Amino acid sequence: MRLLIDQQLPPALKHFFSERGIEAVHVHEIGMAEASDSEIWSYAQLNGFDVVSKDEDFFHMVACSDHGPR
Repeated sequence: MRLLIDQQLPPALKHFFSERGIEAVHVHEIGMAEASDSEIWSYAQLNGFDVVSKDEDFFHMVACSDHGPR
């Protein structure tokens, strides 16, 4: 499992997942701190990540898509 942590969540969350053996990357680490939700979604799709977010926009993207990050 590969997790991409969205910008409104703390970067420390990466360590929480990493300590449990889960690969996690925060958007700040990859230069996407100011990226739009659709840019983050596309990056996650292209790189095999599931998005961790509290942003409702991602919920709607998942609901309207038959593929892509979860």
